[in-house]
Amino acid sequence: MCGRYVSASPPEELARYFAATPPEEDLPANYNVAPTSKVYVVRARDGHREIDSFRWGLVPFWAKDAKIGSKMINARSETVADKPAFRRAFRSRRCLVPADGFYEWKKVGAEVTALAEPSMKGVAKPHKQPFFIHRADGEPLAIAGLWERWYPKTPDGSDLPGAEPVETCTILTTSANATMAPIHDRMPALLPPAVWDEWLDPSSDADRLGRLLVPSPDHLLTFHPVSTLVNSVRNRGEELIAEVPTEQSTDIAEGV
Repeated sequence: MCGRYVSASPPEELARYFAATPPEEDLPANYNVAPTSKVYVVRARDGHREIDSFRWGLVPFWAKDAKIGSKMINARSETVADKPAFRRAFRSRRCLVPADGFYEWKKVGAEVTALAEPSMKGVAKPHKQPFFIHRADGEPLAIAGLWERWYPKTPDGSDLPGAEPVETCTILTTSANATMAPIHDRMPALLPPAVWDEWLDPSSDADRLGRLLVPSPDHLLTFHPVSTLVNSVRNRGEELIAEVPTEQSTDIAEGV
């Protein structure tokens, strides 16, 4: 699962990196993007790439209430082609979700608690240690995503006449590679530049796209422990990705 990530690269830099038209809306840097936040996505339109801002948490076109989107922040790559909530978007509404990294949590012992949060020294119970995972070369991540357009509904379930559509997105996940496995058994499905056009092209054969949704090479990512300040969505600053001085990080990386 991917439930929090970092979106801090300026939109003009993302536009250059993805060779896309810049977004009309500039979103503030957010080092703790949470579900239902507005996020950047890259999609294809009229033969070129453009960056738009959508709400994170896909709302299927048939949903009666947009609140369902908070439960649709991730889609499993193994079942996305068959799940009613995602299968239509998978066929023709694919996108890339740019990210500077993402967070995952791992249950660890009280020793790490004391080291990562000195104020909690002496607390003798395990806790979940957050880790910041990012590309080792510092480049942005291109996460495979889907998007959908939803119209507010009348009580009988039909589209509300004249209502503005809501555009939403979800992140695809796959099994963890060897780097991620000590922390979590899932990871975002990351796509290299060589397959971006195929993934974004609405006419691509959806039955063949599953081969792209595989764990990334083990050397691509690195990670380090960060403060539990990231646990609160109210905290969004750059300090969240700073490494905390925990002596346990090597053991965790080795799966001990």
